[in-house]
Amino acid sequence: MPTTKTERVEIRQSDDVVRVRQQTRTLAVEVGLSLVDQTKIVTASSELARNTLDYGGGGEVVLEILDQAGRRGLRLTFEDRGAGIPDIEQALKDGFTTGKGMGLGLGGAKRLCNEFSIASKPGEGTKVIIARWK
Repeated sequence: MPTTKTERVEIRQSDDVVRVRQQTRTLAVEVGLSLVDQTKIVTASSELARNTLDYGGGGEVVLEILDQAGRRGLRLTFEDRGAGIPDIEQALKDGFTTGKGMGLGLGGAKRLCNEFSIASKPGEGTKVIIARWK
């Protein structure tokens, strides 16, 4: 799938979560997503950036503007080298949390995006890919 623009943001501290939100919004506007779709992907990116920091010990996100046969979209790939997720199916259920949150992050992010994939191995980290299409 052709990528027309790629940016990388390190996620090491709370300020970086804000930077991820801002960069996601900027690229969502550039893609031409509606305000509703911008809000959806920004919200999902915020949840996943926070998870990357809090549960993964930090990592990075790669943001890509995509162009597939005239269809434009925004793909974000979050990756960390943290403890990993032992049971992905359980982690996607609303209300499940291993921390202090409400347990809506992963499942909520999945519902807010057109595409969602997750791969994780305990002790090796987690990779989450989301996309929103115009």
